[in-house]
Amino acid sequence: MDNQFTNETLKTIYQRRSIRQFKDMPVDSSMIQAVLDAANQAPSAHNQQAWKFVIIRDQKKQQLARLVSQKAADFPKPSASILRMAGRSIGSAPVVIAAMNTGALINHGTELFKIEHDLSEDFFRTMEIQSSAAAVENLLLAATSLGLGSVWLGVLFLIKADILSFLGEEQGEFMAVIPLGHPLRTNTGPKKRALEYVVKYL
Repeated sequence: MDNQFTNETLKTIYQRRSIRQFKDMPVDSSMIQAVLDAANQAPSAHNQQAWKFVIIRDQKKQQLARLVSQKAADFPKPSASILRMAGRSIGSAPVVIAAMNTGALINHGTELFKIEHDLSEDFFRTMEIQSSAAAVENLLLAATSLGLGSVWLGVLFLIKADILSFLGEEQGEFMAVIPLGHPLRTNTGPKKRALEYVVKYL
């Protein structure tokens, strides 16, 4: 990154890493509140903020870790290994935040747009997924800015229905599980592809 453009926001973006192991140290409640507030500031279609967050700690968190590890046995070796790793990350973290969409935008938008129902529903389903993903990214960056580690365990989407059922939430289009805590160790992160491979100018 060109130092000419360095500021605190850009520093946080470049410093963010996927942290999967955590110190046996609690996370202050004010920090949890701060990352949730940041997530809630994300842009959302029609400002519906069609997301919900569930804080998981202590015995419930360990139950979730066991559920993930048990479900890993239902999958072939490559995905099973990643699921078991995800279970260990959940168990290692002092707090886990789950995020899901509520369906409010899908319901509201489908009524608002007087177009063919399936097209409208698909459009607003996509909007909800995008909005919820933006909220999770805000949460990850806020955690980094506070010196916390976090990781979005994307592999858990394989067992999305089981996770949402465990949390007592309705089935929806989006679900993310984010372990949060003080990093056991820092890492440099993977090297990103150069911009010339991902940018096209017209």
